[in-house]
Amino acid sequence: MNRLNKSEIIFKMLAYILVGAFAIVALYPVIYAFSASISGKLEYEAGKIVLLPKNINFQVYKLIYNDKGFWISYVNTLFYTVFGTAWSMLISTTGAYALAKKRLLFRRQFNFLVVFTMWFNAGMIPTYLNYVNMGVNNRWGIIFAFGVQAYNIILLRNYFEGVPKEIDEAARMDGVTEFQMLRKIYMPMSKAALATVTLFYATSRWNGYFWARMLLKNPMELNLQVYMRILIENYRKMFDDMPINLPYATDAYIYAILVCSIIPVLIIYPYIQQYFARGVNLGGVKG
Repeated sequence: MNRLNKSEIIFKMLAYILVGAFAIVALYPVIYAFSASISGKLEYEAGKIVLLPKNINFQVYKLIYNDKGFWISYVNTLFYTVFGTAWSMLISTTGAYALAKKRLLFRRQFNFLVVFTMWFNAGMIPTYLNYVNMGVNNRWGIIFAFGVQAYNIILLRNYFEGVPKEIDEAARMDGVTEFQMLRKIYMPMSKAALATVTLFYATSRWNGYFWARMLLKNPMELNLQVYMRILIENYRKMFDDMPINLPYATDAYIYAILVCSIIPVLIIYPYIQQYFARGVNLGGVKG
């Protein structure tokens, strides 16, 4: 028993050390970006910023506060994330519920078609031409065209299949409709999987860059990631007309926007992460 206890203690210590090391590696870029954004120009250009800021000033955040383009793109990103995630969850949840029912006509064929899209795709150029021909060049087009991901449907389907059949049969005998069964029985019993898939969709929408850059033509509809990329490409020109003796480095503005862009994720993720591991494990055990 003593040997067993010692081995368990050693294992837990190693596990905590390893997890702590991963946490430090993951947090360091965020801490460095914030430190660089509020540090003085001379300290940053001299390479003195390693972890903590030096000669602190918040001038770049005042610039961001007055940057209308930043706030427009920020609001656009919130719009794409909220409405896009809601639309994706609506389609994924109802689709997964239908595919989980063995009484669904052509159930096996529908499941195959969903899984098939995970193995093969038409390619980037045909997909782009298809989006262009469909008129996917505005806010609602981005939301509806990128509604679902096959992996998330499969994840929810596997979770729904784990709901006891007796509950399904009892509800059906009481005259419960399909939508009532989904809303009052399956969804409350699948909070972990729903929270996990919601997080997948929300982070995908928030970080969406490539197709938004390719398809959106109106500058007023660009999301934050595209705005950041355009800014990175042209930000040095923005500082050409400013005084040479600025108290902050030109890169500080980019770091400040990066920090602002991850704040919502840092706020929301701790509330969802408690469901994350459980949802992936329970929803992904079945084939």
